[in-house]
Amino acid sequence: MDRQIQKTRSRPLAVALATAVPALLLAACGGSSDSVAQLAEARPASLLSCTDLAGKISFPNTRITGAETVAAGALTVAGKPVAEHCRVTGRMHERVGPVDGQSYAIGFEMRMPRDWNGRFFYQANGGLDGVVSTAVGALGGGPLTHALQMGFAVLSSDAGHAGSLGPLFGLDPQARLDYGYQAVGKLTPMARSALQTAYGKAPDRSYLGGCSNGGRHAMVAAARYADQYDGIIAGNPGTRLPLAAIANIAGAQGYAKLATTAGDLGTGFTQAERRLVSQAVLGKCDALDGATDGMVQAGAACQAAFDLARDVPTCSGARDGTCLSAEQKTTIAGLFKGATGSSGNRIYQTFPYDAGLDTAGWASWKFSNPISRDAGAVAFIWQTPPESAASFNDAQFALNGSIDSMLARIQATNATYAESGLSLMMPPNYGQLPALRGRGGKLMVYHGTADPIFSSEDTVQWYEQLRRNHGDASDFARLYLVPGMNHCSGGPATEQFDMLSALVAWVEKGQAPDRVIASARGAGNAGGVNADLPANWSATRTRPLCPYPQTARYNGSGDIESAASFSCR
Repeated sequence: MDRQIQKTRSRPLAVALATAVPALLLAACGGSSDSVAQLAEARPASLLSCTDLAGKISFPNTRITGAETVAAGALTVAGKPVAEHCRVTGRMHERVGPVDGQSYAIGFEMRMPRDWNGRFFYQANGGLDGVVSTAVGALGGGPLTHALQMGFAVLSSDAGHAGSLGPLFGLDPQARLDYGYQAVGKLTPMARSALQTAYGKAPDRSYLGGCSNGGRHAMVAAARYADQYDGIIAGNPGTRLPLAAIANIAGAQGYAKLATTAGDLGTGFTQAERRLVSQAVLGKCDALDGATDGMVQAGAACQAAFDLARDVPTCSGARDGTCLSAEQKTTIAGLFKGATGSSGNRIYQTFPYDAGLDTAGWASWKFSNPISRDAGAVAFIWQTPPESAASFNDAQFALNGSIDSMLARIQATNATYAESGLSLMMPPNYGQLPALRGRGGKLMVYHGTADPIFSSEDTVQWYEQLRRNHGDASDFARLYLVPGMNHCSGGPATEQFDMLSALVAWVEKGQAPDRVIASARGAGNAGGVNADLPANWSATRTRPLCPYPQTARYNGSGDIESAASFSCR
């Protein structure tokens, strides 16, 4: 039977919260010391039918729009053919918005393998959602495997709105709520019911995972829908996404003042200057983990060791890429310490200095996305009331808008928007997950330390709060920092890994993931080549991802390109 969806009401939140390889192998211990409940292993089943499911699946407020057999090899991921499966599409809660007159629905697709492993995977998508991405359930850099290939039934959705609306879907109060958290709550019991019809039984184990906003969805699900999900993966989570977006806008305003070309924020902190800083960080921090390998794995020690003012040359004349001006140092250091409002209140969180600052991915988030993404999201999805669509100018809003006003309005409510933008996006009871832990559920979180939009320090602070609330939270939740990785992928990093297999082994067999092996995506990698890799790295370099607060340290001997030469301590 379908389990009852947990209904947790969000509480108002204050801005003060801002302070608060070829073969990827899981190396896990053989048992677990968890005192929490041990969940049983999923049991396989075979698909009973496919093309007639459009007429068989019945669930309230749901219209199935198609059911088709997808032949083996018709879909490929990372060059590998996907086995035969059934693709079901549909829409839930179709309606017309009372505010903007637009048509809304929660669009979805489910892919059901003929040979099912008895598990369900909810693929939480990123960005503004709005698109039903192919439901394969891929995670971790360039994927070499994915949930569908592993035998899971996978669901993907648009979270309740069409991508053609852009951020203007936020004019509709229900679309805001669906995007924030309600779409997951509506889709999950429908999916379980559909699987019951398709296989003659509901899933034994249910998993959910995503990166970026998908990682935020995962963190929210861990708090709101713990009774529905046994295992959750949150990658580079935008757990406090509205605050991160406003901090990024504040950063854009800072870089605009440094820019040497009007309208080009990147001239405020050029690629040559960012490489200068990255190399200075490596100079102070690379060897802190015992290996000089172009990676900063001793992250906390690095933040104590590196000082921008001291360790990067100050320009005595014109900027030429070999120095930073005094104004640059003051502004950039302030942004890494955490952007602030007019009264000095920190908006979001600090950012760690890392070796991955000179990449194109880092630059796009800092210099382009405050205008192209963050401005519209803040203005229409989270502010109450939203801006006027008729007169809105994204560049004007981002570069000249009042940060204080944005912060106040994402916490505001009115008769139309009864839940604030900050509240609907964040997990309730921040840093507390008693329901997930109590039922034997598990949460694995990973975050790249060179993420330019969602700070890994924000996720570290969340985890520290979780530890304060639950003692040794490692019995049910673990955090893995990925040195050098940008936003969900890229950067000078070993950012290709299979965390889903690790999670299943933990949830269903009690094998706690004491390390997860990650590889570089060098030349010939089937999941795609990472263009940010340094030329002197092995194309198949591996490293262990260690559960925080442990870090990977070189053993003192052995191949520096191999994870076997490093220990988590």
